[in-house]
Amino acid sequence: MERAPEKWEEYSMPQPRPGLQRSREDRMVGGVCAGIGDWLGWSPTAVRILYVILSLASAAFPGILVYVLLWILMPEREDPRPA
Repeated sequence: MERAPEKWEEYSMPQPRPGLQRSREDRMVGGVCAGIGDWLGWSPTAVRILYVILSLASAAFPGILVYVLLWILMPEREDPRPA
């Protein structure tokens, strides 16, 4: 049988994850890969490497076009880092 929580703090609601936003600090070009990395909880460098490999390995994945579209469509983060 599960034990009952002793304090109200243990009943806390999960914090909503902020939406997908471009990074202002950790950008190399437009902050798209760093924003995706922040959103996923990954290293921005890992996202960049994965993005380049995926772009080069697949002719069906137009990497530059997708990056430019994300740069236009993703809002820039207002605060320095997500809470």
